[in-house]
Amino acid sequence: MRRLMLLRHAKTEVAQPGARDRERKLTKRGRADAPAIGAYMARHGLAPDLVLLSPVARAQETWTLLAPAFAAEPRVVKDERIYNAGPEKLIAVVRAARDAHAVLLIGHNPGLQDLAVRLIASGDVEARERLAEKLPTCGLVVIDVPVDDWSKLRANVGRLDRFVTLRQIAPAAD
Repeated sequence: MRRLMLLRHAKTEVAQPGARDRERKLTKRGRADAPAIGAYMARHGLAPDLVLLSPVARAQETWTLLAPAFAAEPRVVKDERIYNAGPEKLIAVVRAARDAHAVLLIGHNPGLQDLAVRLIASGDVEARERLAEKLPTCGLVVIDVPVDDWSKLRANVGRLDRFVTLRQIAPAAD
């Protein structure tokens, strides 16, 4: 059994005319949300052994802010293919993670949401419906995959363990 965790980057500033999309930074809210989702992950035993990370600024900043939540530092691989990727390309990225059991993929929509919907075949129906509607910034999708090697990852094989948004966990943090 393998575990794939998909995390959409934290809230980002609005693109400015003439500015590069790849350089957009997190907002004040995004800088607060990233450590909050990291704390949630650590509290619930959702520590990755491998992080597959988009190379753009907002994904990098999200990881930098949530990484201190984990006791052990996972291996981090920045992968250019994650930026603007659709589900098939993201599946190819994950398939290359042969030795890791728990993989955290930090990237972007619509690719992450489409990937989650494509992989999940079972799990909480209400959570799956919410996920099909929207994967918000800092939304975390945890999928259990019954394979012994990531190279066997394919559509409709995963079970949704949980779909968590900051809106759900914020009241619990108070």
